[in-house]
Amino acid sequence: MSGINGVTFVTIFNDIVHSMVFFVTDRLLPTLLKLMKRMENLLMIKEPYSRRNFLKMAGLAGAGIGLAACRGQQEEREAEAVAAVSAQTDTEPEHGSVEHMDTAHEEGVNIFLENIGKDPAFWGTPLEFREEDGFKVFEITCKNVQWEVEPGKVVDAYTYNGIVPGPEIRVTEGDMVRIVVTNEMEESTTIHWHGVRVPNNMDGVPFLTQPLIKKGETFTYEFEAVNPGSHMYHSHHNALAQVTRGLLAPFIIEPKEKSQDPEYDADYTMILNDTGIGFTINGKSFPYTQPIVANLGDKIRIRYMNEGLMIHPMHLHGLEQLVFAKDGWNLPMPYLNDTVNIAPGERFDVIVDCHTAGAWAYHCHILSHAESVNGMFGMVTAVVVNE
Repeated sequence: MSGINGVTFVTIFNDIVHSMVFFVTDRLLPTLLKLMKRMENLLMIKEPYSRRNFLKMAGLAGAGIGLAACRGQQEEREAEAVAAVSAQTDTEPEHGSVEHMDTAHEEGVNIFLENIGKDPAFWGTPLEFREEDGFKVFEITCKNVQWEVEPGKVVDAYTYNGIVPGPEIRVTEGDMVRIVVTNEMEESTTIHWHGVRVPNNMDGVPFLTQPLIKKGETFTYEFEAVNPGSHMYHSHHNALAQVTRGLLAPFIIEPKEKSQDPEYDADYTMILNDTGIGFTINGKSFPYTQPIVANLGDKIRIRYMNEGLMIHPMHLHGLEQLVFAKDGWNLPMPYLNDTVNIAPGERFDVIVDCHTAGAWAYHCHILSHAESVNGMFGMVTAVVVNE
């Protein structure tokens, strides 16, 4: 083995496998071996991979992959996802042209810049409510739609009220909340209020805390908004498909007393996803994401929410991030960094001080989620600080 030592390879492979979170089946193994061959060439590894060596390395990496008998749609989704990762990590320019590679990179950035401000819903759609019997009443309809991740890429999505992510529910600590959920999808579903303190029978786990919401049925959730912070709501039934394909949304509880939070001029929520609809921020992939636009001296709050299956270290160029809350709870000692690593299910709140003007790149730093030989894609946006 040359060009890289075995320990380093195991570390890299371990990270990749943990990110993929798939079961290896006989049907999937050829695709995975092909992906490993691509990685072998990239890392200048001379030792060839057999089925035996592949499984040996998987064990050394501590990936915990079990040989499982998967079938039907589940297996097809896994195979598609692996193939997508392989395609997006090509290292050779299309048509063998360096000029083509450079042009593709430039074209993507130009599209991104030209589209600034053209998708006003990108940074969230608030869900309206009505007052009734002392409750704030919200209505959610689960429906299947065709969702455009980017022009020319349309996916079969599960949605709340027809959009990905679903609409933002925002209430205040102490509010009584009633959420009426109607299911118009072909599949049954439930809603789990991730991070929100609720009575057990409102937790949204089918057969454990409630019956399924079948097609055509309605279920009503009621609870007091007790714990302030950045939370989420998502499906807890066939979740691997339903959540990654769109049944995900922010649930924000504002504190009654805001003195414990830092001051800020604008508030943004960034929902990360990676599997069902691809590598996306708020349901879109670069170059059709939108930047955060601020003025010099502004302080902006960003709420990270990872609804995907992989970790995403979100790196911001030029501007540090003050991490002050984790999973809705303010930290006793906030800390500064430029890369915030968000695991599936986690939420982080940060403050960015826009102290330097410019267009600052902002992306997942697992580069196979953000940049290929054909330019930036997927989990990329920017913070644009105007003078």
